[in-house]
Amino acid sequence: MRLWTKPIFNIDWAVLLSFSIDTVERGATHDLRRRLRGRRSFPCSYSTAENLLTRANVTANEVVVVTGASGGVGSAVIQLSKARGARVFAITTPSKAAEILRLGAERALARNTNLVHELGKSSVDVVIDLVAGKQWPDLLEVLKPFGRYAAAGAIAGPLVELDVRTLYLKDLSLFGCTVLNKEVFPNLVKRIEKGIVTPLVAKTFSLRQVVEAQKQFEAKQHIGKLVIDVSGEG
Repeated sequence: MRLWTKPIFNIDWAVLLSFSIDTVERGATHDLRRRLRGRRSFPCSYSTAENLLTRANVTANEVVVVTGASGGVGSAVIQLSKARGARVFAITTPSKAAEILRLGAERALARNTNLVHELGKSSVDVVIDLVAGKQWPDLLEVLKPFGRYAAAGAIAGPLVELDVRTLYLKDLSLFGCTVLNKEVFPNLVKRIEKGIVTPLVAKTFSLRQVVEAQKQFEAKQHIGKLVIDVSGEG
């Protein structure tokens, strides 16, 4: 399956990165090939996360709330926010909290936490939302005036309730993020080259284990990415 991204100066950076990994793998040892395959998780999840943070203009010392923090994009948001010097409050299940804190989150909040009660109104600078659902109004309540909200997912439900007064009285900015800004992938590649971010692979499956991989994906017990190895070596 070809990964699509917005071409940048006629270069598809996601495909170029995968091609580069393929090229290195041909002459690599088995152990190195195994480690390189983890980097295949970069183009989709990490580019989505980088794009969310770019669109929301996250900077040092800002407080960022990320929903769905244990998934591929959410865990990437944690790493990339920390790379910017931001403070991260991550929403996840309690069983995954310790790993989320290890990734760099300052706080791990349970999914059903009353965010207004726990964090306070107008207390955070940016919300990166991959979940939506019933908790959505609280995400805007905890944003400071002139806060920024960026979304690239709605796994808890796409229909939400918006009090438009919250939007205009707090001068909030809302961003829907799908197509990558032109600087996103080159900036991500630089962070990868410097070792600022590392792939978070929960488990690797061979192609013949794809049914098991799908079941584990749907169980939502993993943190990071599940990788399918199609090389035939697994």
